[in-house]
Amino acid sequence: MNEIARFAGMMHKSADLKRRIATELAETVIAVVDTCEASLRGGGKLMFCGNGGSAGDAQHLATEMLVRLRGSVERPSYAALALTQDPTMLTAGGNDYGFDRVFERPLRGLGRAGDVLFGITTSGRSANVVLALKAAREMGIATVGLLGGAGVPAGDHCDHRLLVPDGETARIQECHIALGHAVLELLEDRLVARPIV
Repeated sequence: MNEIARFAGMMHKSADLKRRIATELAETVIAVVDTCEASLRGGGKLMFCGNGGSAGDAQHLATEMLVRLRGSVERPSYAALALTQDPTMLTAGGNDYGFDRVFERPLRGLGRAGDVLFGITTSGRSANVVLALKAAREMGIATVGLLGGAGVPAGDHCDHRLLVPDGETARIQECHIALGHAVLELLEDRLVARPIV
């Protein structure tokens, strides 16, 4: 296969997956928006965690809420954080408790009942994301999985599962950021229309 055909194949696969999840995940996306809105209106916050590219997505999505999602929309900063953004915390947690607990440990200090945790894992098997999701549920924190592959075991600990039905990491990540942007844009629309007081 030549490179032009290979490139076209990548784009078509990504577009086909997005068309599929636009239909299959629409109701779940709205349920996630409802959950996030209730959390923020109740004084809660949105938290995100993931590894590698998913860590980048976690930081990206948290920043969209803290700073700005759309340049055309002026609104307050909303409470959001990525459990991936502090290298001192990550390395201390990995050293003292093991890499599997690098998200669960700070979550227990920062999370509160009524918050929302987004666990991002393209395989569904990231042990540190799974442990964070389990801890969140114990604490009364709503859980959202941005998942890929079969979505397990992470999906077993999620109140809402946004599963991209594919096994290719790059295509899953492209859909995860599209899903994240869609959730946050719909959420922002609601919060701008009816501001938090």
